[in-house]
Order: sequence, then C-alpha cells, then structure tokens
Amino acid sequence: MNSYFHENEQMNPVEREHRLLSRLPAFIQYVKQESPYYAKLLADVIASDISTRALLAQLPITRKSDLKALQKCDAIFAGIVSEKATIARVFQSPGPINEPENCMDDWWRMGQAFYAAGFRKNDLVQNCLSYHLTPGGFILDSGARACGCTVIPAGPGQTEQQLEVIESLKPSGYCGTPSFLNILLEKATVNEKDVSSITKALVTGEALPESLRASFKSKGIDVLQAYASADIGLIGYESIAGEGFIIAEELIIEIVRPGTLEPVEHGEVGEVVVTSFNADYPLIRFATGDLSSIAEGKSRCGRTNKRLKGWLGRADQTTKVKGMFVHPEQIEKIRKAFPQINKMRLTVDHMEHNDMMTLACELDSFAKLAIETKAFSEQVALALQKATNLSGQVSLVPLGSLPNDGKVIDDVRVLR
Repeated sequence: MNSYFHENEQMNPVEREHRLLSRLPAFIQYVKQESPYYAKLLADVIASDISTRALLAQLPITRKSDLKALQKCDAIFAGIVSEKATIARVFQSPGPINEPENCMDDWWRMGQAFYAAGFRKNDLVQNCLSYHLTPGGFILDSGARACGCTVIPAGPGQTEQQLEVIESLKPSGYCGTPSFLNILLEKATVNEKDVSSITKALVTGEALPESLRASFKSKGIDVLQAYASADIGLIGYESIAGEGFIIAEELIIEIVRPGTLEPVEHGEVGEVVVTSFNADYPLIRFATGDLSSIAEGKSRCGRTNKRLKGWLGRADQTTKVKGMFVHPEQIEKIRKAFPQINKMRLTVDHMEHNDMMTLACELDSFAKLAIETKAFSEQVALALQKATNLSGQVSLVPLGSLPNDGKVIDDVRVLR
C-alpha cells in the first residue's frame, strides 16, 4: 500500500520550489489572456519576468475581503474565472461571496488530506458538512471519493437520524466540523447508540482544541485537520497531530505582513497569501485573511513540503477608535516612513471612558543611539495623527520585544 497520495509529497524541496516557480510565467500569461480581472490588474506586468518569489511579491494582492465588492461590480465572479472554464456549480457563502466549481475529480485537491488521515479505498465515510449553497460538503465529498471512499452525504443537523445511519451502515470515517462530531458522540451516549464503527475523522471549518482531540482519541477516534477555503480548496493538512499543516502540492504560499504586499521574515507570523494554479479559477497572490507562519523542520511523516503552524487568528485587524476606523495599512505606512523602525504595534485601550492609542516601535540599539528619542517619538506621534486623524502615545521598545503573533493592531478594550 502506498504511503503517500502523490509521489511528489517526498520530492526534494529545492526541486519542488523550482518546479512551482518555473510555472509562474506561463500561468500569469494565461490569466492575463483568459481572466478579465487579471487582464486589468496585471496589465503592466511582463509575465516572463515573474520567475522568483521576490518578483512574485511585487505583484498586487487580491483580498478575499474584497470579493463581495468586486463581485457586486462584475457579477458573478468579478471576472476572475477563466473564460475557458467549465463551471458546473455556483455556491454562495456568507458575505455573500460567490464561488465556482468544476465537477472534475478532486477539483478541490482534498484527496491528499483524506489520505494522510488514513482514509482508503472502500471506506464508508459520513460527511457532515453542508451541501446547501456553501461548497463545504462538496469539497469534502470530492476528497473522500478521490481516495476511493464511499460517501454518505449526511450534511449537518438531524442528530438522531444521523445516529441511526451510523448504527445501521457502520461508517468507519467521519468528516465535518469537530464540534458536530462531539455532538454526535455525546448524543450517542445519551441515546445509547453504537457509533464505535467510526475510528477516524478529518475535520475542518473551525479550530480543534487539543483537549477535544484527546477526548476523541479516548473514544477510539483518530482525528486530523484540514485547512481549506471555498476559493482555493485544500491549503494544508495534518499528517501527525499537532505538527502543523503540510502545504498542499501545487500551491505557492507566502506569509505577508498584514496590510502590505511584503513577505515577512521566515518564522514570523503574517497573513497567508496563496497563488493557486487552477486553470478554471486562477488566483494570483490571494490573501485569505488568516494568520499563520512557516514551521521549522521536516514533518516526521516523511513529507517534505513546508508546513504552516496552524490557524493563528485573522489578519483583518481594523478597529474603530473614537468613531474613526484605524486600519493596519495606515500603521504600515507610518513604519515605512521611518527606516529606523523594524516593527510596529498599535495597542488600543480604554481608560475612564476614553479610547487611548499607544504605538510601540521596535528600534535596535544602534538606531536608538543615532536619534534624539524625544524628538523622534514626537515625529512618529505626528505621523500617527496625520495618518489616522487621532492622537496617540509613542513608545520606543527594544528590537525583538514585540510578540511574534502577526498583530499590527491589538484592541485590548474590555466592554463592561
């Protein structure tokens, strides 16, 4: 029996990187020709020039948070979908945001995640993600079938009926959210239903606390996670619990400082930005809105691709201060104006019924020696006021003292 879903899961990392980057020029030329959206966005880009990560990082980002507005102006898919695409289904996720599907086998590339979680040919799998309007149910359905599994399209809800299905059909696997699996198990105990046939699960759509994973394990169920989105399909997957998400083959992942186009230093937390070589729904530097970082070292399972440490929060840290919105992009603009500053973090607090802002700025010791700190702080404070139309305090802190959590704006206000 094969240990891997794809042979290239064990590919030399340098060779994988070369193969992915070498595909960029032709793919960018393709999207400029076939996608009206990218024809405009990348009009001034010479496709043949884009063959390195550094050059890719100079291209504009398309943010998931912008899709609603883009699609409103240019229905149905904002002109992103290729004019050659074969679209069999249109989904609509909350927002609303429209998503396409081509019904070819494993179009969402989820087979890797199911295989890593132990799903194999002839396994019977109860799929409890929704098949209605949103694509989650179909994404998991296609991945399970790519591994040769037979799928029970259960969807969410109807707990008692689902328990009857499990007891009578005896599926060996579950896929869906971890919270719904927990509901099924708790209800099975109360109703004295036998669900012991389920021994493995692939969960997605929400965080899986390690305490809940341990609870599943105590009930004889091995649970691994997949990280996917309705736009991209599979982004990453677990092969060993707690080791992070192995990045899916066929994707280029960047970790970018929130509010910018710029990749962060290796290991630093930032926004997950994906380039997907999907000929139907091409996405170049697509910002997911999720925070993560690249994990160090090779996975113990033998797969060689890079790993994401996991879901570490949301990149959209826009907050309202004294009735005014403050955006990460504004803070980044201030940082760029002062080359002495390595990193910034705006903390928003509330004291005596008043909102207060403090902008912490990391300086190395040499930079600090070269400036008059009071005057410098006043300059930064003035820039903060000019950028946000709000006044705030400036704190100069040593290099490396700000947390590595991807936050540019930290709203610590507690409503009482």
